[in-house]
Amino acid sequence: MSFLDGIDISASGLTAQRLRLDTIANNLANAETTRVAGGRGPYRRQVVIFESRPGSSVTGGFAGVLQRSMAANSGAGVRVKAIRSLDDQESPFKRVYEPGHPDADEQGYVAYPNVNVVEEMVNMISATRSYEANAKVIEATRAMAERALSIGR
Repeated sequence: MSFLDGIDISASGLTAQRLRLDTIANNLANAETTRVAGGRGPYRRQVVIFESRPGSSVTGGFAGVLQRSMAANSGAGVRVKAIRSLDDQESPFKRVYEPGHPDADEQGYVAYPNVNVVEEMVNMISATRSYEANAKVIEATRAMAERALSIGR
């Protein structure tokens, strides 16, 4: 594995975590949105689903990983597979009794989004830590490359 492969893998992690942070921010911004465009009801929480990019399988133990790393290992890293909206069956909407609300049903209940602010904040901290770890890997790789170049002087 070359220095550039390590930077490429970390860069894919940075991109994926940035999108995850954007999605979390969108969830938090819409935590009280009771009606979305098109009138389909309240906002639905979104989650980002990651997958490994081709060439970055971690199965087969250390020897398998070492063999694949020593071979042509282009395209390793992570990518976003999908951004999925959770429906009412997976994560139910909060129902609050507010008969005067314009979005209240016949019984006077309003359906609020299935966004849990505490859970979103925990996910935000996790995504931030992952982003920071990938940034530190890039910095460490850069420092190693500089030291390797200084050996030849």
